[in-house]
Amino acid sequence: MSTVSYELLGMDLYAHEFSVRLRVADPNPVGQRLVLPAWIPGSYMIRDFARNIVAMAAHDRRGPVFLHKLDKQTWEVGACEGELVVDYCVYAFDPSVRSAYLDRARAYFNGTSLFLSLPDRPDAAWRLKIARPVDKAAKDWQVATTLPVSDVDAHGFGWYAGLGYELLIDCPVEIGAFARAEFAVEGVAHELVISDGGRVDMPRICGDLSLICREHAAMFGDLPVDRYLFQTLATADGYGGLEHRDSTSLICKRSDLPRRGLAKPDKGYRQFLALCSHEYFHLWNVKRIRPARLAETDLSRETHTELLWAFEGITSYYDELALARSGVLSIEDYLDLFATTVTRVLRTPGRARQSIADSSFDAWTKFYKQDGNAPNATVSYYTKGALVAFGLDLALRACSGGSLSLDDLMRRLWQRYGRTAKGVAERAIEREAEALAGQSFAAFFEEYVYGTSELPLAEWFAMLGIGFRVRAAGNPEDLGGYQPQPPADTSPPGLGARFEAQPAGLCLTQVITGGAALAAGLAPDDLLIAVDGERVTASNLGDLLWRAHGEPLQVHYFRRGRLAVVSLPIQPAADDTCDLWLLPDDEAGDAALALRNAWLQSNREVIA
Repeated sequence: MSTVSYELLGMDLYAHEFSVRLRVADPNPVGQRLVLPAWIPGSYMIRDFARNIVAMAAHDRRGPVFLHKLDKQTWEVGACEGELVVDYCVYAFDPSVRSAYLDRARAYFNGTSLFLSLPDRPDAAWRLKIARPVDKAAKDWQVATTLPVSDVDAHGFGWYAGLGYELLIDCPVEIGAFARAEFAVEGVAHELVISDGGRVDMPRICGDLSLICREHAAMFGDLPVDRYLFQTLATADGYGGLEHRDSTSLICKRSDLPRRGLAKPDKGYRQFLALCSHEYFHLWNVKRIRPARLAETDLSRETHTELLWAFEGITSYYDELALARSGVLSIEDYLDLFATTVTRVLRTPGRARQSIADSSFDAWTKFYKQDGNAPNATVSYYTKGALVAFGLDLALRACSGGSLSLDDLMRRLWQRYGRTAKGVAERAIEREAEALAGQSFAAFFEEYVYGTSELPLAEWFAMLGIGFRVRAAGNPEDLGGYQPQPPADTSPPGLGARFEAQPAGLCLTQVITGGAALAAGLAPDDLLIAVDGERVTASNLGDLLWRAHGEPLQVHYFRRGRLAVVSLPIQPAADDTCDLWLLPDDEAGDAALALRNAWLQSNREVIA
């Protein structure tokens, strides 16, 4: 079998460039094509990674050979004599989890950003050499990756080897002087690395993650990896993650990581744990239980599916539920998180215009390309998908007298699709739910998955003995939460717009359907500079609206550099903020209490 060889010849920490050499021992005699992906699995937007290639040259044993560029990401070399060698440089200064990054503090890359593929041999064996940078700033660097090891030193520099391009691009690489810790889950080694985290309580994180990971593994009854790696970059203000087959890349706020002595998870740490839980659940749901349309994916163009609501929404449902089931969070803290998810959906008028199936299909052009009208026209298949998963869970429990749940459906999907590597067809989730329960779920799916019917959240929460209330936000930071008693009514009138504070005023980013800003004729990118003749800031906006006492206000603003003035009507703040709380036992009733206990029960206890 022929082997394709990649070598990271150099890392220019100042120019932020990786120097890559590709060796093809037996290039295609009629001409060798080379392609760099346009997108990365798990992030559904065309990113055109080839734009970061800044230089490329090729030669064979005779000398230089001509590279012909066929399109934005495809090159072709004519017939060669002997080995084909391609040298190229890739600019890497994207700090996200989707691309590649290089500076004097760290190096990071996904294979989709660096490694040219040979489309005529996707399953070819490959070798990859990662050489230690020569710059003295990198003297303490080490490598963290799940790439299969061939011959590396104690710090991870050296040769890696495997089969198939899909494996090569599904193992991101973190290089730097990071903090490192290990823990085991069901006998499987798990590793946590944190770059630039500062003084972090690593034992605390490992202890909590081990409980969460065990909860997910217990639900599926299987842990299909030999090892797992959490790669984490801590920043001043960041959030995100991307799943891989046996690892995940994460970005979090440095303040979200726990310091020694933290009594219980605060809001930031809860968010970090939920992020880790989400990406770990993808180990089963997305990486192995996969939509059929993504199973044989073409990384050169969009691949549309209506199923992202199930693969991201169901994962979003379980990522926080597992925190409560594992005992890492109290039920009160879990409901606090759940309430914010509801709030985010309620603040999206587009839920009445776009279904989560359509949101999934249009992810490429809408979800990942948000604009000023996005809240009015779209809905997130993550957040609303999580609420639909919650409803489906309760529907399965109700129709079976409590003997079935969404857990059982996920186990069924794992056995029938995940373990067999069979892709999930577009309507298969509905069919599998019906086969499991022995009854139709057509109405549920038509209303809530393929339709835009309002979710009966009050009814669903009542089934679990959980109080549900929707009210106006008390301040811009109010996302609702666990709150048995309604807060005092301190809600200022609503502007009906989202904005970014700037030195000159407030720049509108999104104007919400039905709000005062839209009624006044304001639009995204308008720069509000004065309200009622007074300079407006983020801190005084609420007070200025209060003082109007219901009378319209004059708003001065700039649009495209020209000063304008409009009359802003005063409207009550929208009821778009959710509170949840546990009802007293006598008020909830025995049936709801029993259902709630089963809902929150750890799968480790069920198996035991």
